Amino acid sequence: MSRLLTVFALVCLALTVALAQKPVETPPPAAVATPRYWKGNLHTHSLWSDGDDFPEMIAEWYKTHGYQFLAFTEHNVIADAEKWVDSATTAVRKKAVEKYLTRFGRDWVQDRTEKDKPQVRLKPLREYRSFFEEPGKFLLVPAEEVTTKFTKYPVHMGGINLREAVKPVEGANIVETIRVNLKQIAEQAKKTTWPNLGILNHPNFQWGVKAEEMIAAEEIEYFEVFNGHSGVRNYGDATHASSERIWDIVLAVRLGKLKLPVVYGVATDDAHAYHEFAVGKTNPGRGWVMVRLPVLTAENLVRAMKAGDFYFSSGVTLDAQGKADGKLRLAIHAEPGVTYKTEFVATLKGTPLDSEPVLDEAGKPLDVTRRYHADIGKVVAESTDVAPSYAFTGKELYVRAKVTSSKPHPNPYQKGDTEVAWTQPVVP
Repeated sequence: MSRLLTVFALVCLALTVALAQKPVETPPPAAVATPRYWKGNLHTHSLWSDGDDFPEMIAEWYKTHGYQFLAFTEHNVIADAEKWVDSATTAVRKKAVEKYLTRFGRDWVQDRTEKDKPQVRLKPLREYRSFFEEPGKFLLVPAEEVTTKFTKYPVHMGGINLREAVKPVEGANIVETIRVNLKQIAEQAKKTTWPNLGILNHPNFQWGVKAEEMIAAEEIEYFEVFNGHSGVRNYGDATHASSERIWDIVLAVRLGKLKLPVVYGVATDDAHAYHEFAVGKTNPGRGWVMVRLPVLTAENLVRAMKAGDFYFSSGVTLDAQGKADGKLRLAIHAEPGVTYKTEFVATLKGTPLDSEPVLDEAGKPLDVTRRYHADIGKVVAESTDVAPSYAFTGKELYVRAKVTSSKPHPNPYQKGDTEVAWTQPVVP
């Protein structure tokens, strides 16, 4: 028996040596991964500010609805402190707590009674992120909505991939308020060496920011062209410019007069309401960005957006888009029975960039975005092909594309909306 054990030990030793000498197969480095588009929302609210649900419930909604990344952008706070909320103040709050308990159970949910009021503890990001995050599948990005105003006008900015909260500063006017807070976000990136980005949120919310103020704030690199919040007036009205019109005005003046880079557009939910879904509710699932990167990390996400390697959508998916062979090319991921119209929008060199005020009935100037030439942001070509393209003539300051589908949005920002996608402006 001892001889058999000795032989067995020698065999095991030989196998161990052979395995140790065999090269270990390692996965390829992330740098060689094939880039692809990743879907995410960069403007979300929970009970940490003025949303009506717990962050874990919201994160799960996004993850189970096909999103790969999500940023909670609470007002003037990153969810990393100790916070309790009353659990029975309204019927909606009671419903939220009941659903939270049902989903996560007593072992997870912490409650107490404080001054005869039942309360529930809000989990900080560090406590729940590992419950949802999966490499290459889902990522939670620390963020904040830097929320301030000038007089009655709201001025809000999304800080994405922040390490600590940015304290909002009110400047001497709207332009200075935008600039100083975007500078704070940028300075944090330099200080911490963690890349981040700042987004000007919903300029048409309470008509807070005009095109001229955005033009004067040179630090603006991104702004919400589409925001799913029912109180944001994306489409403008007879007096106020739409968000898309503002985008074209800003692009034309920055490129044609100031020689500044383009401003990229984004779409977001700005979701607050998660228990009742309907037109007029501030629900999730209305607008998102599609960012092209090889590996899903917050740092890669920021770098890709800095490079403009993304588009934004309220439903239409693009398999590819960008400048190639002297053209702006798109490949639409077509759905059966759905038709698509692509409009190529441009402002040509030499287009007048002057403007005039919008007047009220008494002939007095209104404090709104001014009137600009109709050729700013005009449609220079259309296509119903699923692989549309536009050949640059050299006369364009920029070209961008908007794809409108015939498919109704399942929970639209406004009644009658169909699904849309927008590309970033390209300078020929």
